[in-house]
Amino acid sequence: MFILACAGALALLIWIVLWLWHGGFWRVEPVLPQPGQSATWPAVDIIIPARDEADILPHALPTILGQDYAGLLRVFLVDDHSQDGTSAVARSLACESAYGQRLVLVAAAPRPQGWTGKLWALQQGLLASGAEPAPLVLFTDADIAHERHSLARLVSQSLHGDFDLVSLMAQLQATGFWSRLLVPAFVYFFAMLYPFKQVSDARSRVAGAAGGCILLRRQALEHAGGLAAIAGALIDDCSLGLLIKHRGRQNGGRIWLGFTREVISMRPCADLATVWRMVVRTAFVQLHHSWILLLGTVFGMLLIFLLPPVCVFAGGWALILHQNTMAGWLTVCAGLCGWLVMVRTFHPMVRWYEQGSSTALLLPLAAGVYTLMTVDSALRFLRGAGGAWKGRTYGEEVPQD
Repeated sequence: MFILACAGALALLIWIVLWLWHGGFWRVEPVLPQPGQSATWPAVDIIIPARDEADILPHALPTILGQDYAGLLRVFLVDDHSQDGTSAVARSLACESAYGQRLVLVAAAPRPQGWTGKLWALQQGLLASGAEPAPLVLFTDADIAHERHSLARLVSQSLHGDFDLVSLMAQLQATGFWSRLLVPAFVYFFAMLYPFKQVSDARSRVAGAAGGCILLRRQALEHAGGLAAIAGALIDDCSLGLLIKHRGRQNGGRIWLGFTREVISMRPCADLATVWRMVVRTAFVQLHHSWILLLGTVFGMLLIFLLPPVCVFAGGWALILHQNTMAGWLTVCAGLCGWLVMVRTFHPMVRWYEQGSSTALLLPLAAGVYTLMTVDSALRFLRGAGGAWKGRTYGEEVPQD
């Protein structure tokens, strides 16, 4: 019991350090400004990779075509070898929209060796923009719906802050028990890995982005080597953020990452299986396919997230059985304090997703599920099913279709 108390004290110490000195990762601060006044609004090319998205496009594409933006706007939807009539649906939606002339349909060429599907589709959109490409490019997913002024707000942030890349974490769907538990935790863990404040700090080497909504300066992308520099990246958004921050300018580019309620994923995410597929695709990639890092991650998740409640229940049980023992009280106190600090850091994210405050108490359960997902991701890699997504499977090297 004394050893358990010491382990609980260690977990508490780690949580205090994370809470106070890890870039305020737990803060949720939507700070994207209102569209500012500008004499001229730069042209923007919006590129949407779409593979078998016919069912989701009606919920998202009209919001992109209908952006209230004063500058020239073109929307390139890249049909990535869809089998469900994605292009036909997009064409029909354009005909129904008052802004349908903004849409340009692009058929993706066969994907070459070394490229992931999404990045190759984005590259096709860049190539399709022609001899006079727009200076700003917005990468957004086919399931992402945008509030009418979201593009103008993104451009204002880029221009006024002199940012080479501006990215917003899209609001994910969270309906049903498992998604209400796991979706806020997913964003929380993302922010723990890539604290938004550090991402936006030019002095920090931490870099990241949220793939559903990335506005960047084309010149910065070209200076960094283009998408070819990250062609095989499965975690394409964070790889792009890292590329632009380190190589977007001579002395490094400037990037910004934030929260918003104006960019929303319309993809249903109500059950455990949906979240599981989303996570196992890239969890082992995040660990660079390292079994040592996998062991370290599992140990860290058990120590930081699962040990505090174990200390509370184990110490409480020991007190019941052995009455008042110092080791039992120390174990309960260490576990309870660690759990409370954990809940304190998770609570803002729970509130952001409009969940009950009691959900924050279940973060250890969510962490346990994500640990199992990470292990499953590694096992799938062993079976040759790593990075499986929409009929494609990626291993350490990206294969051809």
